[in-house]
Amino acid sequence: MLNADPLVPRPKLVNAGLLARALDGLRPQVASPVEMWQRLTDQYVVDLDAVAALLPADEPETRWLPARD
Repeated sequence: MLNADPLVPRPKLVNAGLLARALDGLRPQVASPVEMWQRLTDQYVVDLDAVAALLPADEPETRWLPARD
């Protein structure tokens, strides 16, 4: 289910410069990358690949397998 109202037009951020400016504007208002994604997709039409390139990747913690004897 979408949170954003599909009938309300949202600004399009298709340029990397505009997207970076929007990210800088939202950074003080959000606490996590998840919340950043949520705000961006609720307020704007964005190129998800461009957002992924600008936001740091959240790498999972490495889980090592137990050593065999």
